[in-house]
Amino acid sequence: MGSCASTEYTSKSGNQSWQSTVNIVHLDGKLEQLKEPTKAWHVLSENPNCYMCCSESMYVGLPMPPVAPTQELQSDHIYFLVPLSKSRVPLSLQDLGNLAIKANAALATSRPNHPIFKANSHKKFRTHPTLSNVSLQCSH
Repeated sequence: MGSCASTEYTSKSGNQSWQSTVNIVHLDGKLEQLKEPTKAWHVLSENPNCYMCCSESMYVGLPMPPVAPTQELQSDHIYFLVPLSKSRVPLSLQDLGNLAIKANAALATSRPNHPIFKANSHKKFRTHPTLSNVSLQCSH
């Protein structure tokens, strides 16, 4: 998906700053944000029928490579939980677009007042043209 990054805006004692988070997009579109880096196995243990992949290692025409369970999840990265059944399936352009839309929706929902998502903001956050519904589903 290319470089995707996410930060959370915080204000402490009148000082404004951006706080980095680890972002995990679940199958149902829910966004889990971790303030501290953690090992992938922690998230995977709660999602046994899935594997995790990093948005920065997704390429159309290739299977989505799994994040190793022992790998530390990095701040400012977006990770997706993907059904194990998709582990050897090449990523299509449509699937990539669907994942981008899913991540955009999750981030926007989690932070509706975030400056990136405010309608009056000078900064605009967009994804590429809308494709059909997300086809990556998994039951727990």
